[in-house]
Parts: sequence; C-alpha cells; structure tokens
Amino acid sequence: MKAYDAVVVGSGPNGLAAAVALARAGHSVKVVEGQSTLGGGARTLPLTLPGFQHDLCSAIHPMALGSPYFAELELEKHGVEYVHSPFSLVHPIGNHAAILERGVEATAARLGPDEKAWLNLMKPLARDFEVLKRFMYYPATKPPLNAPIAAANFGLKAMQSAFWFAEENFETPEAKALLAGCAAHSFSALNTPFTNAFAMLLAVSAQVSGWPLVRGGSQKIIDALLALLLRNGGEVERDRPITSLDQLPPSRLVLFDTHAHVVERICGDALPGWYRALLTHMKLAPGVFKIDYALSAPMPWLAEASRNAATLHLGGSLPELAESEARVARGELPEKPFVLVAQQSQWDDTRAPAGKHTLWAYCHVPNGSDVDATAQLEAQLERYAPGFQKQVLAKTAKRTSHMEAMNAAYVGGDISGGAVEGLQILLRPGFGFTHATPNPKLMICGASSPPGPAVHGMCGYWAAQTAIQKLRAER
Repeated sequence: MKAYDAVVVGSGPNGLAAAVALARAGHSVKVVEGQSTLGGGARTLPLTLPGFQHDLCSAIHPMALGSPYFAELELEKHGVEYVHSPFSLVHPIGNHAAILERGVEATAARLGPDEKAWLNLMKPLARDFEVLKRFMYYPATKPPLNAPIAAANFGLKAMQSAFWFAEENFETPEAKALLAGCAAHSFSALNTPFTNAFAMLLAVSAQVSGWPLVRGGSQKIIDALLALLLRNGGEVERDRPITSLDQLPPSRLVLFDTHAHVVERICGDALPGWYRALLTHMKLAPGVFKIDYALSAPMPWLAEASRNAATLHLGGSLPELAESEARVARGELPEKPFVLVAQQSQWDDTRAPAGKHTLWAYCHVPNGSDVDATAQLEAQLERYAPGFQKQVLAKTAKRTSHMEAMNAAYVGGDISGGAVEGLQILLRPGFGFTHATPNPKLMICGASSPPGPAVHGMCGYWAAQTAIQKLRAER
C-alpha cells in the first residue's frame, strides 16, 4: 500500500482544512471518508423533493466568513459566495420581533429603553472585534496578550451566565431575547457560567460582519477545500468507514476529524488507558432533532421582519428560552423548544425550483434521545407562522440516530464535538491536551479540539500546524 505523511479520518471542514494545510506545506496526505459524500455536517443534499437542496447540518456561516484560515485560502476565488439577508437575525416575540442588524447603532435604535445599555455593551465589543476573534478562532494557549484591556473587558462579562447578565442589564423583552437566543447556541442551560460568552460573540459578529448563507449551500465550502486539496496533490477516498487503525493506509501521522468518543473507539490500545478515559469522559452536548421542508411559498410569518432574515430564533421570551434549555439539560424534551430556523431560499434561488422554497429547522433534545419532536417543533413554527403547513410539499425529519448515521462524529446527536461549557470550552478534549495525544502518531483535528465547533476550519488548521512541526522534526 502507498504510504503517506498524514492520513486524515473524516472530511468535514476541519479535516479538509488540516489536509489542505499539510498538502500546501509539501506533505503527502490522504483523506478517508466513511460516507459517499464529503463534508460531514457541511453537506448540501436533496433531502425532500427533486430540485430542493437542503443543508444537512450547518446552514448559516458567520464563523466561516470570519475564519482567518479561510480568508488566507481565499475561498471566494474557489466558488464560495457569502449572501447576506437584510437583517442578520430576527427573534419573533408574539406578532412583532427583535432584530439584530448589521450595525450596533441600528440594532440599539430599535430597543427603546435599552438603546443606551445595548450601546454600552456592544460598542466596545465591536471596536475590539479583531481582538475578540482570538477567543473565537485560537486555542486558549494563545490568548490576546497584546490587548489585555480589551480581553479583560470581554472576559469579565463572558464568565457570567447569559440569563443573569440579560436580567441585570436590560429592561425590554426584545434585548433580553436577542442575547438569550445567541446564548442558546451553546446548547447549555442559560444559567450556566460562560453562556454569556456565546451571547456576546455571536451578537457582535451579527452586527459587525453579519450572518451570511453560502450561495449553493454549505457544500460549496467543502467543494472549495476539496479543490485546493487536489490542486496541492492530496488524495481522497470515499465510502470507507473506519472502525480500527489497521484499516488505514501506512502513514507517519493520523489526524481524526471526528468526536473524541469515536477517536477512543477507533484507536483502542494505541492510546494509554488514562487518556482513553479522558476522551470517553468528555461531556456530550445535547442532540438535535431536525426537519427540512420543501415549501410551495415563503413562510407566512406574523412579524414582517421575519421575512427579511435568513436566520430566526424561535422560543419567545428570556424566561421561556431559559426553561426550554434547562429542560434539555435535565434530560427532558421541552414542550416549547428553542428552534433555530434558516430560510436560505429567500436569497438563494439555487435551493429550490422557481417560486418554491426550503426551510431548515432544528431544536435541542437530550443527547441520545431518539424522540420524535415533530409536534413540539412544528407547534413553535405554527406559533409564529400560523397556517404554514398548508405550504408544505414535503418534509424529512431526522432524530439523533439519523444524524449520527449520516455523520459518525455526531455521537448521540451531539453536533458540537462535546459540550461547550465550563472548562471544556477551553480545555478540549481535556486538561493538558489539545490536538496532540500521548501517542505521537495520533492527533485530533475535529470540534473536540480547540477552538471548538462551527464551520471555520480552525481546529484543522491548528492541528495541522502541530503536525507540520512533527513531520519537520522527524526529517
């Protein structure tokens, strides 16, 4: 068998990013993917009817837009086109809505009594956004030491829970809901420390750079990375699920773009027992229950603003959101779940036949729960878009087991590579380890490693930098 400098297991954005970095550095690299299609959670597939294209998991891409590595690769020259809706985010509350615009002042102007409080919070974050990117895209071992005041200003607020911070700093349901909806992307109960970090980083990114979709689907990011990999001499093999190391071709290094729990299963005794325990004890995040819709017309949202945003947060007020996420954290299915919605076809005519539309929606469920949450999710859609089911031509629901079957990295429906809370935000997969493992040949480059989940390729980038150093040292 042909031998390689590195083999990458998994073709998600991080796996391909790592492979591209290695290939560009002159190393021979092969990506091995268990599915017939590449991309992990960033695939775009015809999940309902012919002519309708649906993002399998990741759908909106603020983190890809801001990724330092993707910027270095100039993905726009390889077919990635970011498309912005008029509003970055809309959070319906009854028949009106809270709105995150591209602009701190414009967002604040809509918040009435909370205008000044919003400006006091967001203007420093927007001013220091380039510094804050280090918290989003760099490992904790590389803090922004050149900007200690900006880092401290963010860090003191970031450690707090989103629920407490919103209650203490805002008066209006709209301001509280905007912050809480962003915090809910953490998959954690909103009274958990550090959830305010998610709230602030996501909210300020929406206002500074926007929350775009990618024309043609998330798959376009994967296609661009694949093109770069092949151009630099890399190789790819599809339809080859890996369950043990002896199934891999010979290589000097193996990088895993998959969940820490899956790494432990594949590597077995090639890793010491204490490190295997560290991997298996990495806390899992809740799972997702997802429905993709083919629609005959746009959604009939009650709030007019909801028609002007590619991303919507459905879940009502701060107390409602807090209750929903607390139930998931307790292992329960919420009656009124937080529902994340993307309506890409409103601004991307490649997603559906002329005059037709797609809708992408998921809610949080307990990890490993194979419950059918269709009724709960659709009740939330009906709450904010009465009569929407009259426009449904077809739909496909995916439980946690379906998500894991389509991407082995989604253990129990965990799309985050492990819970993003407490010290596990910073120390992934565990204290003293990031991308390297005790076995010098084996590495982790997926969302279970820093800086964590989202489509940005930075876990793969940082793992590749360590891998390149290893390969050079051996030579």
